Amino acid sequence: MTEITPGTVLLTFLLFCRIGGCLMLMPGFGSARIPVQVRLFLAVSVTLALAPLLIPVVQGDLSKATVPTVVQLIASETLVGAMIGVMARLFFLALQFMGTAATMLVGFGGQADAPIDETEPAPAIATLFTLTATVLLFALGLHVEVMRALVASYSVLSVTDLFNPQFALSKVTDAASDSFILIAQLLAPFLAYSLIVNFLFGIMNKLTPIIPVYFISAPFVMAGGLLLLYFTFKEALTLFLTAFQMFLANG
Repeated sequence: MTEITPGTVLLTFLLFCRIGGCLMLMPGFGSARIPVQVRLFLAVSVTLALAPLLIPVVQGDLSKATVPTVVQLIASETLVGAMIGVMARLFFLALQFMGTAATMLVGFGGQADAPIDETEPAPAIATLFTLTATVLLFALGLHVEVMRALVASYSVLSVTDLFNPQFALSKVTDAASDSFILIAQLLAPFLAYSLIVNFLFGIMNKLTPIIPVYFISAPFVMAGGLLLLYFTFKEALTLFLTAFQMFLANG
C-alpha cells in the first residue's frame, strides 16, 4: 500500500501530466469527437490506476522541491507525454495521407466527404482507412499496448529528468521516417496502377485524337481503383497495425 504524502501527491500529478499529454494527442483517445470531460476523466482514471505501479519505480524525493522546480517538472512531463502522443499520431497522419493520395491516384480527387474522425473534411477513402484503423486499435487491444508504452517510458525518461528537445526531435523524426516509409510501401499498388492506366489511356489518346479519351476513361479508372482497394484494403490495414504495434513495443 502506497503511503499518501505531499511527495506522493506531487508524483501522482506529474504522472497525470505525462499520461494526459499523451492521451490528448494519441489516436482514438484524443479524437475531437470525444467530449473534453470524457478525455479528462479517462486521463485521471488511467493515472490513478497506474500510480501504485509507477510511484515505487520513480526515483527522487520531491517533497521539498521548490516552486520553480515543480513548474519545470510539470512542463517537462507534459512535453514528454505530448512527444509520445505525437509519435503515435504521426502513424495515423501518414495513413490519412495515404488515403488522400490513393484517392487522387484512382481519380476521386477533389471529392471531400463529411468529417467523421477529424474536424476537417477528408476524402472518403482516407476517412475509411483512418476510421477503420482507429476502431481496430481498440478492437485488437492495442490501446493496452499504449498503456504499456507509457509505463515503459518511465524506464527511459524518469520524472526527475527534464525534457530534452534534441532527444525528442530525434525520436519524432524517427517515427515520422518509419511511418512514411511504411505508407510509401502500402501506397505502391495505387501508384503503379495510376502510372500504368494513365500511360495506356495516354497512348490511346494519341492513337485516337478525335475521341475525348480522358472523359471516357474516367469511369473505368475509378472502377479499377475501387477494385484494387477491395483487394488491398485488408492487407494494408494488417501491415499498418502490425507496424504500429511494433512501434508501441519498441519505440
